[in-house]
Amino acid sequence: MVAGRLGRLARFDALAAVAVLWFLGKFVRYALPPLFGTIDETYGVSRAALGGVFTAFMLVYALTQFPSGLLADRFGSVRVLAAGALVAAAGALALVVDSPFLVLVGAVALMGLGTGTYKTVSVELLARAYPARRGRTLGIFDTFGTFGGVAAPAVVVAVTALPPVLGAPWRTLFLLAGIATVGLAGVVVARVPPRLSGPDAAPAVTDGDDASDGSSTANPDGSSAADQGDRPDPGSLRTYLDLFRDVRFSAFVAVTVCFGFAYNGAVAFLPLYLTNETALSASTANLLFSALFVVSLVQLVSGEASDRAGALPVLAASLGVATAGFAAVLAFSSTGGPLTLGAAVVALGLGAHAYRPVRGAYLMAILPDDVAGGGLGAVRTLLMGAGAVGPAVVGYVSEAVGFRSAFGLLAAALAAALALTLVLWALER
Repeated sequence: MVAGRLGRLARFDALAAVAVLWFLGKFVRYALPPLFGTIDETYGVSRAALGGVFTAFMLVYALTQFPSGLLADRFGSVRVLAAGALVAAAGALALVVDSPFLVLVGAVALMGLGTGTYKTVSVELLARAYPARRGRTLGIFDTFGTFGGVAAPAVVVAVTALPPVLGAPWRTLFLLAGIATVGLAGVVVARVPPRLSGPDAAPAVTDGDDASDGSSTANPDGSSAADQGDRPDPGSLRTYLDLFRDVRFSAFVAVTVCFGFAYNGAVAFLPLYLTNETALSASTANLLFSALFVVSLVQLVSGEASDRAGALPVLAASLGVATAGFAAVLAFSSTGGPLTLGAAVVALGLGAHAYRPVRGAYLMAILPDDVAGGGLGAVRTLLMGAGAVGPAVVGYVSEAVGFRSAFGLLAAALAAALALTLVLWALER
């Protein structure tokens, strides 16, 4: 009995390796803002320069999404994911030694380049490795990533309080992260390939009577036959552009863009909105902001639910809860106390986090297998572009006509995402 249970758990070794790698990727990203004060003391640069450090990371990260998916389609997901991990590790290790500020910016950009391969390639890879459990698998994966962001500020506080044994404590943080990332790259190469050719993998052959006889279809790099010579050439950029001719695909891309715009705009300004537009104190506003992320464990539930009930019903329910929560924040800004506004923020967090893994599962279900990586990368490029624009739009509108009008625009974007999802669900039924 014990051996059987251990055997069942062992089937998720690929998920564990990729999820922990994603945790580290989010960790090094969100370790940067809490270190801005320390970096300022080290280099004596302006706030604009410090902001440029994070911009360098996110800009390169966003631009990597589509190329990483395209390369995964052509050369195999395992190769691209491992290469990305090594690039990210090189960036982290470059921060270990004292160097000019421009070297720090280049190292951070290198981390953005490497970690930019993680999400797009991992979602495509895990969807093939565990096709019957896509929702559950991606829910676990996304939860690991979220807690990388939760853990980073606390670890930064703890590490920077240590005595400088190996040099500046904050540099030691990146030394450990770099070493761990190199180790995980090795684990991915060693443990993921068997899952792509084992019983959890999607069938490699689906043409009528030519069913698989159970023999391995994995290539030496860990990609399935569909990743390499046995699959059709994904083609040129036109191949990916042609995906948008599918009305269902284009409509769901619009859903993801609306959500990304609304969520990132809200996350960037929610603490300031609560402080300025409600009766809450700054400390209470920050506490409610933390609650927005703590509820991310709902991803485990929503992913499992999508496996059982289907993706679109869960997506509609998630966006419905998020929209209702956001609307409640606006409605009770003047009259609501900590409990009322806290419940509204928690509803927004529950809906937004529940939506994420199911979004990935649905996209992998509607994308053709031979262009799944690049197709997902294209969607994530648009999604992250909209997310990057969101805070800038909110900042401008809030100064021009007021914070509530800016947040009303975000609420309208969420409502549009919900409406499109309901249309897709109705058409599917």
